[in-house]
Amino acid sequence: MLLKHDIEFTLNGVKRQVSVDVTTNTLAMLRDVIGLTGTKYGCGEGECGACTIQVDGVSLNSCLMFAVDCDGRDVTTIEGLANDSKADALREAFVEHGAVQCGFCTPGMIMQADHLLHKHPHADADSVKRGIEGNLCRCTGYKKIVDAIVAVDGAVK
Repeated sequence: MLLKHDIEFTLNGVKRQVSVDVTTNTLAMLRDVIGLTGTKYGCGEGECGACTIQVDGVSLNSCLMFAVDCDGRDVTTIEGLANDSKADALREAFVEHGAVQCGFCTPGMIMQADHLLHKHPHADADSVKRGIEGNLCRCTGYKKIVDAIVAVDGAVK
C-alpha cells in the first residue's frame, strides 16, 4: 500500500506541486515523477555525488533525501543552472579545460562547483579539491576539473 503525500516546493525557480509516496527519495521524484533526468543515479548511497542538487542553497545528495522533505523548500537541479548566466563561466571553464569526458559525473560536479564558488568565489586548488571530495569521477583524474573550477575565480556570484 502506497502512502501518498502532496508537496509544494520551488524547483528551478518555478512553483511545483506533486504527489509522491512518502518513501520516494528526491532523486526518484526528480527523474521519474517530474522528468528531469540531468541529476544522475550513481550509487544510491550518497557516496558518489552524481545526484548532487541544491536545497535552500545547500549542496545535497538527492538519493539520501526523501522527496517529502522538499515541501516548502527551494530546489535547484542542473537544469536550473542551464539558463543561469552566473553559471556560464563555470560551464565554459569545464569545456575549455577538458573537464568533461564521459559526462556522467558532470552534472553533480557542476552543481557542487557552483555551490563551492558561491561560498568561496576565489577558491584555490586545495579548497576546490576539498570542496568536490564527495563527487567521484572515473575519467579525468580530477586535475582538469580542479583547473576548470579554479579558472572561474570570482566569476560565479
